[in-house]
Amino acid sequence: MTTRPPAGSRRRDPAVGGRVPPAIPPENGRSAAVASDELSRIMAALADPTRRAILSRLARGEASVTELAAPFAMTMPAVSRHLRVLERAGLVRRRQDAQRRPCRLDTAPLWTAVTWLRELVTESGDGAGGPGDGPARPAEATPDVAL
Repeated sequence: MTTRPPAGSRRRDPAVGGRVPPAIPPENGRSAAVASDELSRIMAALADPTRRAILSRLARGEASVTELAAPFAMTMPAVSRHLRVLERAGLVRRRQDAQRRPCRLDTAPLWTAVTWLRELVTESGDGAGGPGDGPARPAEATPDVAL
């Protein structure tokens, strides 16, 4: 039996300990649980528009937390929580630079997600949602927040 969190409490983010979906069958010698947890963290991190906007900014180069927070109407601790989720998913890395800790994008986890999505699309074949049912590529996505 699961209990519900008290009213007014923060909702659980799957990227930081929420429910994990059923395991993906093992491939490439990795256990299903490890592959599932890694992919779940990546997808959960990408699910939030603020985090996607942060990643879009980091795709142009390193930035400090202050620089990343500038376009958002939120507190620094809130931005730091978003960065922590991105770090746990492996999408963001920080390094020490004197007194600064600039953030940078790490694309390796994105390739993990792309590979999984490509396999999913390939396995779907020509059935519902297959290549013949619509445009080959989705329209160019734009971030919800202009950076």
